[in-house]
Amino acid sequence: MTQNGNLRYAVLALALGAFAIGTSEFAAMGLLPYFAGDLGITEPQAGHVISAYALGVVIGAPLTSVMGARLPRRRYLAALMAFYGVMNLLAAVLPGLAALTGMRFLAGLPHGGFLGVAMLYAADALPREHRARGAAQVAMGLTIANVVGVPLAGWMGQSIGWRWGFALPGVIALLSAWLILKVAPRVGGDPNARPWDELQALRNPRVLWLLAVGAIGFGGFFAVYAFLTAAMIATTQAPSYAIPLALCVFGVGGTLGTWVAGRMTERLGQIRAAYVSLAAMAVTQGFASLAVGTWQLMVLSSFLLAAGAGLVIPLQTRLMDVAGRAQNMAAAMNHAAFNAANALGPFLAGMALTAGWGWASSGYVGIGLTAAGAVVLTLAVWHDRASAAVADCA
Repeated sequence: MTQNGNLRYAVLALALGAFAIGTSEFAAMGLLPYFAGDLGITEPQAGHVISAYALGVVIGAPLTSVMGARLPRRRYLAALMAFYGVMNLLAAVLPGLAALTGMRFLAGLPHGGFLGVAMLYAADALPREHRARGAAQVAMGLTIANVVGVPLAGWMGQSIGWRWGFALPGVIALLSAWLILKVAPRVGGDPNARPWDELQALRNPRVLWLLAVGAIGFGGFFAVYAFLTAAMIATTQAPSYAIPLALCVFGVGGTLGTWVAGRMTERLGQIRAAYVSLAAMAVTQGFASLAVGTWQLMVLSSFLLAAGAGLVIPLQTRLMDVAGRAQNMAAAMNHAAFNAANALGPFLAGMALTAGWGWASSGYVGIGLTAAGAVVLTLAVWHDRASAAVADCA
């Protein structure tokens, strides 16, 4: 097999791992009403299970980056995906809310390290001017999961029990781990790599500003999406196929949005593409608020939310430029930042719901967080310009 062939199959194996992660992460949101009912808790309380996963991602990203600094990427990525699969299977079989919350937290630990390094691997395999496409190829696994994996998991949750919605991505993750070991090129680790070099990313202001953009700005997306299924059940007389349809069109929108984000980043540049993504997110969140109560519009809203959420691509490629030698850490922390958003958005939207502001309030929370992300992005740009001016004077 040629080197290009090896890379192509390796990227497919990595995209399958991203598919497992996307199925698990987003299916959990769609399954929220079902495990809430089965466990006898409210929807806002069930949101803590979602937040536990996100917290695991935030904590796990730096830990896995440091632990894997000297490991060959092939073994590192396969180990993370195998661990991910086992934790999802345990979430499916262990009884009680505490076990579910704990297993979801542990499942989140390898999320950022896997996706970050997988996208970095794919981006490095392409010429510099096409790196965004490489990152997008792996990210497509996440979005295609929402076309196939998440609706299937949602159907399982409705038909045969919500636990099957966690078992499915667990099995897929183990298959991905096996394929990565089988087809990824056997490239040795870097014996000179130092974990301290990776930790330097957490002291780099340019990296931290970009991470803050994702952690705050993307929170608006999750504020809306986390409660979309519950809002549809509570406010409409939707037919049984409406929720799987909403989850499916979400995946179609995400696949289209990721493809567009890769090309847009190459054409407009990273910063302008990030601003366009944030503006699109704010518009789709406003539409989501208006759509509450009409299931057909809520299905359309699901598509638009995903189609406008391509922010991860310009931020990922920007981080590759500013992270220096701490590429693995910066790439992993980008996904940690987005899962910090996954914790922040549902938490604030849950507070709005608990306060009695109604299901449409999640869209208002979303717009506020997205606008705050745009402010942080502007501050990041100002910081870069100020730093460049000081360097020129020196």
